[in-house]
Amino acid sequence: MAGEAIVLRLGTRGSPLALAQAHEARARLAAAHGWNEERLAVVVIATTGDAIQDRSLSEAGGKGLFTKELDIALMAGDIDVAVHSAKDLPTRLPEGIALAGFLPREDVRDAFISRDGATLAGLPQGAVVGSASLRRQAQLRRLRPDLDVRLLRGNVQTRLRRVDAGDYHATILAMAGLKRLGLTDRVTERLALDAFLPAVGQGAIAIAARAGDAATADVLRPILDRDTGAAVACERAFLDVLDGSCRTPIAGYARVDAGGIVFRGEVLAPDGARSVEAVVQGDAGTADAIGRAAGRDILSRAPADLLAAFRGPH
Repeated sequence: MAGEAIVLRLGTRGSPLALAQAHEARARLAAAHGWNEERLAVVVIATTGDAIQDRSLSEAGGKGLFTKELDIALMAGDIDVAVHSAKDLPTRLPEGIALAGFLPREDVRDAFISRDGATLAGLPQGAVVGSASLRRQAQLRRLRPDLDVRLLRGNVQTRLRRVDAGDYHATILAMAGLKRLGLTDRVTERLALDAFLPAVGQGAIAIAARAGDAATADVLRPILDRDTGAAVACERAFLDVLDGSCRTPIAGYARVDAGGIVFRGEVLAPDGARSVEAVVQGDAGTADAIGRAAGRDILSRAPADLLAAFRGPH
């Protein structure tokens, strides 16, 4: 029927978590506009990042491996928007693509999942813990330098299976993803933000569109969350100043409350033995400036050899 024509095509990666995020965006759009969800098409696009499982993203080419093919589809007009995990987005987007905004943020904490129900503190010496994140690896080594921390790639279900199979004693995953997949029963321990400051953008679903596409921006506006937008803008500004990539253990989290914003950022040595932290606060309307101030503060205080981990000029 003509009245049931597709009104928006949402591009996504094909992992169970990516699909859950795309379907959340679709459900929110349908509810906001009174549309049948069938009028919002979810288009699955294979990405290079999903295909590479045998090495870290830093070795394979960086965060853009999860977004490149979606960017191409967006610019070609094959999709109208792209739904991403905000923490997968490169610091700077390709020309012609803009961040429309973010859905309301989920739990930003990391979750510890062990095979035998042991907490992080309760793991035996030399236990093998898997993670694909340099940030989590460094934070693990800072708290438990005795652990054998190894690379573990793959989607959420793959990582859980590897722990269940005995290949690893434990792993760390984002609470937000586990909640969206209905897998919170697997969580052994919710890790405190003080020890495990999250990745920039963790817990937030980002929606990208073609720059200047006013009609699509109008459709998206009712589902976008202002506070999440301010928080993630602050965190991404921090990352931009550091020119951080997934080659660098960097953490950052901005909390918006009553119009104010408090940002905490951290850079770690890969072995977790050293770190430099900055805390900056101010008005939520100055989110970008707050993040940049925190980045400059860290650059001014970090030892030269720690800064050598960053790529490019500052």
